[in-house]
Amino acid sequence: MSTIAIFGSYVLSRRDGAQEVLRDHWVLLEGRQIAAVTRDRPSATEVFDRPGRFVLPGLLNLHNHCFSEAVARTHTEDGNGRRNNQSIVYTVLLPLTKRGADLLSPSERLAIARLGILQLLKGGATTVMEPFRNTIPEMFDAAEEMGIRFYGAPYLFSTSDAKAGPDGVVRYAGDDGQADMDTWNVLYQRWNGRGDGRIGLAMSPHATDTCGPDLLRACAARARELGVPITTHLAQSQAEVATIAGRHGGRTPAEFLDWLGLLAPDLMAAHCIASTDSDLKLMAARGATVLNCPRVFARSGVTAAFGRFAGHGVRTVVGTDGYNMDLLGELNAASMISKIASARADVANAPELIESVTATAAAVIKRPDLGTIAPGATADLTVVDLTHPHLQPLFDARRGLVALGNRANIDLVIVDGRVLIDAGQYLHGDETAMISAANAAIGKIWDLPEAQAAFNG
Repeated sequence: MSTIAIFGSYVLSRRDGAQEVLRDHWVLLEGRQIAAVTRDRPSATEVFDRPGRFVLPGLLNLHNHCFSEAVARTHTEDGNGRRNNQSIVYTVLLPLTKRGADLLSPSERLAIARLGILQLLKGGATTVMEPFRNTIPEMFDAAEEMGIRFYGAPYLFSTSDAKAGPDGVVRYAGDDGQADMDTWNVLYQRWNGRGDGRIGLAMSPHATDTCGPDLLRACAARARELGVPITTHLAQSQAEVATIAGRHGGRTPAEFLDWLGLLAPDLMAAHCIASTDSDLKLMAARGATVLNCPRVFARSGVTAAFGRFAGHGVRTVVGTDGYNMDLLGELNAASMISKIASARADVANAPELIESVTATAAAVIKRPDLGTIAPGATADLTVVDLTHPHLQPLFDARRGLVALGNRANIDLVIVDGRVLIDAGQYLHGDETAMISAANAAIGKIWDLPEAQAAFNG
């Protein structure tokens, strides 16, 4: 059995259920498990003895869209693509990922998927949940090949072509999601449990305005039958709120899901920015989780404050959504935006935010073996180099991490006891070749007339 010893000037441990930062300890990995946390240098096959490192449980990023992010990258900044101030979800992301999935070959889709997984790993995540179109199964191939812990969440829609009309409303005839459910079941049979258990599926009805009641109920029933997580987009915009109120008797999106029986502890609801205070109280009472991705909204001038959700008692975790894939940077944004929104310096503090991507996130997906550094836990670790000039001098490792850290400080990423990132570089593939192949594939989408129209609309 291979063994790895990692020295941490700081090690994020736990005592009596709370975070504790240990100084100058070693973490010993044996195979796929953490064997010990000790002051004494252990004997090991491989030793990482680098002072100034902060050894963290492997970070969990439970909401990202790395394929669609690549399609839109640098095109949708500064308001581009927002026709009539619509969300780019329906004007750019969904239409162009659908077109790209149809246009590109499997090898080209795989190239884009590899680039996405590479970014997620270099951003410090060991576990990710990725909602994506079910016509891009290569996301699973890339995840298995590159070693990340991956919950694939192929979308289910009540329409085969989810896009908004000029008024911003997504319409569909009837509730025709059975084809997507059939595809989801095929992918579940093929992929769930692959990669020595690293690969799993989540049930992902896309959103309240793209999925009808019958499909949403069917998704919940199937997910609960199999014991897999459920994730969806909820209250992403005021347009969605108006659509749901018009369709479903004045209900808000949260009330709509509660009416259907989906608002429960197994639901992860992304964004929720247009939720009312009453909605958030309802979500807290039902035990649902908010997936908070502040930066993607901040770039469009919208506040998505971690502190608002957490302040209402809603279990809240931080993800990157389809923007940047830098989980440490996202924690910084969650902190800053919450402080601005509340006019308080003490909200969304560093320990709380670190908890949101470690122990809390692990609890959301019912994986107590993740998100913690303790003997018997799974050997997933994220190690951050705190010796950079912008992190020195350092008094408090957690505050330094959240206030000043970013993806450039990621030193080691270990999943299942296997080192994937060392000194910030991916060990099991040629990064330059990956980037080149993905750029060529994305370029084919960018050259499409409909892409130019979408970006410049």
